[in-house]
Amino acid sequence: MILNNNREKNRLTDFVNGKSSEAEVNEIIDMLAAGEDNAQLRKVLEDDWNSLTDSNITSDDKLSAMLDCIHHKIRLNEFGRVRSLTERLTTFYSRVAAVILIPLLAGSGYLLFRDRAVNGGTTPKTSIYAPAGSRVSFTLPDGTEGMLNSGSTLAYAMPFTSDRAVSLTGEAWFEVAHDEKHPFTVDAGDLDLTVLGTTFNVSAYPEEDYVEVVLESGKVLANCEHYKDGMIMSPSEKLVYENGRVTRSTTDPSKYSSWTDGKLVFRSDSMSEVARRIERWYNVRVEIMDDDLEKYSFRATFEDDPLEEVLKFLSMTSPIRYEITPRYLAEDSTYTRSVVKIYLK
Repeated sequence: MILNNNREKNRLTDFVNGKSSEAEVNEIIDMLAAGEDNAQLRKVLEDDWNSLTDSNITSDDKLSAMLDCIHHKIRLNEFGRVRSLTERLTTFYSRVAAVILIPLLAGSGYLLFRDRAVNGGTTPKTSIYAPAGSRVSFTLPDGTEGMLNSGSTLAYAMPFTSDRAVSLTGEAWFEVAHDEKHPFTVDAGDLDLTVLGTTFNVSAYPEEDYVEVVLESGKVLANCEHYKDGMIMSPSEKLVYENGRVTRSTTDPSKYSSWTDGKLVFRSDSMSEVARRIERWYNVRVEIMDDDLEKYSFRATFEDDPLEEVLKFLSMTSPIRYEITPRYLAEDSTYTRSVVKIYLK
């Protein structure tokens, strides 16, 4: 398959969007499966990435890893055709740290997928996804701006401006465009939030069994099953919903929005909280090997520092030591996460 003109690149785009004919699908799958030796495909990947970043990717190892992941997903397809192509590519992107195959998949630097109507009148939906270990910014059709943290998804129906409702899984920071006639609502699992023009942070990862809202400016109305009349939040307030209970406290919002500036900030945080945030920030698994570590609190600010530099600093300023087990290639041809074990000195 030749990839030196727009027509052929469009065929690859149609394949990703599920619009290819059966013959085209077979042709493209064969091409991707043999991608390791396809110099033209490698060049397309490199050019498309360079068109979205200021730096060039020249490492053959990086491009090989990308093609290995594609090939692996094709092999898995034999065992799970019930998963849509979009879902498989979403998983692929999360494993290669948001590498973007073609520009049409990456509006303004984030991954955007449109769900096609399946049953006639189904409302089309759009999802924005931040792969593990990454953070992506977004601008919604109404002018609302924000950022998604690692492993998070934001979904909304179209048209959006008349019904400003989004569904969040994970963590996001919002700067909501003011529109008094059309309130902005966030479905964060156990909490429903309603705002007009507001800046706030929401953390609602399903595996953590709680929802946390921190308000920087404006007002937020929070509703849940146990508080049907709602709770109005004020600036510099934190609300946590966990196990049917709500706790409210005053806090410094900058601590909770610092991740949008590439900063990892700890302010009197417990070891379990530090471990949780390191896991998400660096896409690793952290194991706390001594329960007594929970007696200590940690205060630090890191900005774009490698994982080992963060761990070295923490070990210099607190009674901990650590071990890092590098990731490895599993039997299913995917890479495991690196494991960090933290001990009390």
